[in-house]
Amino acid sequence: MSDHLIVRRLGGREAAAAVEALADVLVDCVEGGASVSFMLPLAREKALAFWRGVADGVARGERALLVAEDTQGAIVGTVQLVMAMPDNQPHRADVAKMLVHRRARRAGVGRRLLTALDEVAKEEAKTVLVLDTVTGGDAERLYERAGWQRAGVVPKFALMPDGELCATTFFYKHL
Repeated sequence: MSDHLIVRRLGGREAAAAVEALADVLVDCVEGGASVSFMLPLAREKALAFWRGVADGVARGERALLVAEDTQGAIVGTVQLVMAMPDNQPHRADVAKMLVHRRARRAGVGRRLLTALDEVAKEEAKTVLVLDTVTGGDAERLYERAGWQRAGVVPKFALMPDGELCATTFFYKHL
C-alpha cells in the first residue's frame, strides 16, 4: 500500500473539509484499542469536535496536519505537528495523534507519514521533535526504526480506551 499512498499537508480549509474522514480514522483507532487520549465508547460527535478544533489550529498556523490517502482518496492515516510552543522553544514541536486505520496497518503508512512529517518540520524550522506513545506498542517500534531516541518511560501515565493503566514512552528526534 505504501507505494500507492499520497501523503500531503492539509491547509485550514482542507482540514475542515476532512473532519468526517479524520473522525472515522480516530474512532477506528480507539475502537481498536489505541491509547490516543480518548476512552470507549468514543461518541462520533466528540471525535468530530476534536477534529474541528484541529482544523481551527491548522487555520491559525498552530499545527500542521498531514494525511495519508489511498488510491481512492480515502484518508487512512494522519499525524500532526504541534508548533505552538512557548517563546523559549521556537525550535521545537510536538508530534501528536499518529493514527493509522486498522485496514491500512503494516503497509508502510506510519513510516511514510513520519518521513513527510520530518520534511514539514524542517520547512517550519523545527529542529527538535518530541512525542509520546504507549510502551511496548507497535508505534514504539516504528519510532525507533525511524531514528527517534527514547527519553524515558513513565509508568501508569495514561489509560487505554478500556480504562486499563498503561506506561508511556517519551521520544525525541533532532533534525
